Amino acid sequence: MTTKISAVKLPSINELVEGIAKGTTSAVEAARLCFRRIDEEDATIHSFLSIDRERAMARAAEIDANATTGEALPMLAGIPMGIKDVLVVDGMPATAGSKILEGYQPPYTATAVRKLIDAGAVLLGKLNCDEFAMGSSNENSAYGPVRNPYDTERVPGGSSGGSAAAVAAGMAVATLGSDTGGSIRQPASFCGVVGVLPTYGRVSRYGLVAFASSLDRVGPFAATVLDAAKVLGVVAGHDPMDATSSTEPVPDYLAEIDKGVAGMRLGVPPEYFGEGLDPEVRAAVEATIERLKQAGAEIVPVSLPHTRYAVPTYYVIATAEASANLARFDGVRYGYRAPNTQTLAGMYHCSREGGFGAEVKRRILLGTYVLSAGYYDAYYRKAQQVRRLLTEDFLKAFDKVDAILTPTAPTSAFKLGEKTDNPMEMYLADIYTVTANLAGICGASVPCGESRAGLPIGIQILGKHFGESAVFRVGHAVERL
Repeated sequence: MTTKISAVKLPSINELVEGIAKGTTSAVEAARLCFRRIDEEDATIHSFLSIDRERAMARAAEIDANATTGEALPMLAGIPMGIKDVLVVDGMPATAGSKILEGYQPPYTATAVRKLIDAGAVLLGKLNCDEFAMGSSNENSAYGPVRNPYDTERVPGGSSGGSAAAVAAGMAVATLGSDTGGSIRQPASFCGVVGVLPTYGRVSRYGLVAFASSLDRVGPFAATVLDAAKVLGVVAGHDPMDATSSTEPVPDYLAEIDKGVAGMRLGVPPEYFGEGLDPEVRAAVEATIERLKQAGAEIVPVSLPHTRYAVPTYYVIATAEASANLARFDGVRYGYRAPNTQTLAGMYHCSREGGFGAEVKRRILLGTYVLSAGYYDAYYRKAQQVRRLLTEDFLKAFDKVDAILTPTAPTSAFKLGEKTDNPMEMYLADIYTVTANLAGICGASVPCGESRAGLPIGIQILGKHFGESAVFRVGHAVERL
């Protein structure tokens, strides 16, 4: 039976931090409110895989005690947050949504999460996701699917479905997710929240369970663009523990966020508005583009001609890197080990057969195939060459425009089970998002309307490398318009 979870608007980051500082509210009360929502609604939604109530309440009490001293509070003081279960946190389980990591307790904390803690965030627990972040619906988790708070018979999107649904249902003020081919932006669109894909290298991947190392990003979910910008400002920056981490200085993302779009040049690529785009999604996105035009933006047609090759290119590169990264899960060092095996080879085989789900096995097989002798040049090398062409398309477009506007996903949220028997149809749900991961650029999904059935629709705002400030500026304008 279809159910819509009752909406609860949590205070913004500014409201909470200022309230804690003034004593008009407390971090303890904010954490209690979120735990109350989790207790009431998460049996249905299933966003959280683990909860650390005791440590969260102790941390909140510590923040409140600091507030009484009159000292300035850090940017996220007392903010209740959840962490996608592909980011490791010392003292919390880390499953990556997979049986093969069941019971694993990491001995360290991911850099992005450490920065949240240092900024005063209160960690509520770990969030459900597609196994090893492989999926577009959050139906691939070994621990059961997440449901969309707008319609519990529908998916929240994936792979960061738990992160998006927790914010949408008022169970956390903000969350962290990861995005390899759309895994932040697509669930943000389906759940009616803001989701940000930072530029590759902008946020450290140290402590992120790897899916595809040249594509993976860590980014925030929040109810508003302002809150998402605040969280990104905390987690962004160079990290010597991540060799791919950029030394590019982190700007103040809030400095120009209120400037509006007057005078900005915003590109619209026809390749993202073709066959397969749901008419309701098209109408909502085009209406938003028209409002931006009326607000003073110049709408500029741009061409991204290699877009039609993006999905096959992505699924060659991503699966190849996944097959290499997931080789470490062998039943020897940590995680699930098959019982009653007689040989080393048998233990490897049975542990991986029993520990990995169907979608992960499918991608490992495909990735191993495209990397194998005789096929490497035909598939993997060719995909990397096409990736370069896709990147050049964006570089040429950004010579003309400040940001690019597209739909986030071709449809609104689909029903649970609707696409599980058709992997190709499921993969095409990423058709508008994988290009940004391949090109290394940044982007965000911001709510821009609803379908006739009341399901959220998101507009995708893409920015040049390290162009997050422009993305936030446009996204904030979309919210106000």
